[in-house]
Amino acid sequence: MFVKLGSGEVPGLDVRNGSGVTIVCGDRQFENIRAILFDKDGTLAHSEPYLRHLAQRRARLIDAQIPGVGEPLLMAFGVDEQGFNPAGLTAVGSRQENKIAAAAYIAETGRSWLEALEIVGKAFEEADQVMRNKAEETVVFPGVAEVFDDLRRSSLKLGIVSSDIRENIEKFLDFYHLREYIQAIQGAEPQLTKPNPQVFGSACEQLEVPPQQALMVGDSPGDFSMARRANAAGTIGISWGWSRSPNLNQADVIISKLDEIQVIS
Repeated sequence: MFVKLGSGEVPGLDVRNGSGVTIVCGDRQFENIRAILFDKDGTLAHSEPYLRHLAQRRARLIDAQIPGVGEPLLMAFGVDEQGFNPAGLTAVGSRQENKIAAAAYIAETGRSWLEALEIVGKAFEEADQVMRNKAEETVVFPGVAEVFDDLRRSSLKLGIVSSDIRENIEKFLDFYHLREYIQAIQGAEPQLTKPNPQVFGSACEQLEVPPQQALMVGDSPGDFSMARRANAAGTIGISWGWSRSPNLNQADVIISKLDEIQVIS
C-alpha cells in the first residue's frame, strides 16, 4: 500500500484513518489529528549556542589548511555580523549538506574534489571531538516534557523529524528523559533529508498514521514545505528558538511556546 506524497510515495503505510482529536492553536483548529511530529533544533532544543560554536570550529579548522576560506564558509554556515542565522546551512542543513558546501569552497581554490572532501571530513571529525557533548549543550526548552505528557494522555502519537543524525537525536532524548514520549525518530539520511516529503512520510509510517492525520511543528520553511508536500494535516511554526526571528510565513499558524498547542476533544 502507498501514500501519495507531493513528489513520491511511501511504501507500506496503512492509510486507513482511525479517530483523532481536535487541536487548537491560536485561531486555527485542526480536526481528526492522531500524531504530531516535531523538529528538534530550535523547536524542542535551544541549539543556537552549540551550532554557532560548531560552525566556527569547522570554519577555523578548514581555514588553517586553506587560508582565506574561513570567512566565506562562516557566512555559508550562517554566522555573520548579526549573529547566527536560523535559515543558514548549519541550522537547517544535514551534516552531509554542510560537508558538500564546505568542500565546494575548497574546490574553488583549485584543490581536487576528492582532496576537498578529505580536508572537510577530517575537519568535521576534529570539530566533533572538541564539541562531542552535543546532547548536553543543546538544552531542552522549559516545559517540553509537560507538553509531551499532556499530548500523550490525549492518545496522540509523537515523533521527531530532524536534519540531525539519529544518534544525536537519541542522545538528546535520553539526556533529557524524553525518550518515553517519542514513538518515531526520523533523522537525516544520505539520500533522505528535509524538505523531501518522504522524510515526513517515513516518520508517519513508523507511527502507523497517515500524513493527513499528522501535524508538523517546526521553525523553518523546510519543515513546512516538507509537511505540505506530504499532505500533512497542517503546520505549526514556533518562534522561541533563535535570537533572530525565523521565517515562519509558510506555517498555518505561529506560536511562541509549545503549550499553545491545545487538545480540546
